[in-house]
Amino acid sequence: MPYPTTIDENAPVVVEHAIRIAAPVERVWQLHTEIGSWPGWQPAITEARLDGPVAPGTTFHWSTAGLSIDSTVYSVDAPHRILWGGPAHGITGVHEWTFTEDGDGVVVRTRESWAGAPVEADRDNLAAALDESIVAWLDALKKAAQ
Repeated sequence: MPYPTTIDENAPVVVEHAIRIAAPVERVWQLHTEIGSWPGWQPAITEARLDGPVAPGTTFHWSTAGLSIDSTVYSVDAPHRILWGGPAHGITGVHEWTFTEDGDGVVVRTRESWAGAPVEADRDNLAAALDESIVAWLDALKKAAQ
């Protein structure tokens, strides 16, 4: 089965946020794609392990909010875009990150879609939880990079 090329725009939950970080795009990209180092700068992530290079088809395993998640890298255009996702606890998530140079910094934009029975059953609460986690992730990335 081919990998998704973007998030599921029709999913019951779609969250989008952006932040400007005053750091070179290469630094922000490196922090974001050195998956094994996530627990060092993201308080919500307790463990993370990448099973190979940051390339399509590579899987990574991580834990956040008490949940263990296995994700697959779907697409990479370093240092500008990465797309990953997969099923976790009945939810199919697809997460896109873009990195656009902006003068002396970079604008990081992220979009994530969630679909599946748990989302259908509790859309509002899961949307709020995802929204909160994305904002926290962006804030932690900015703090680590600057």
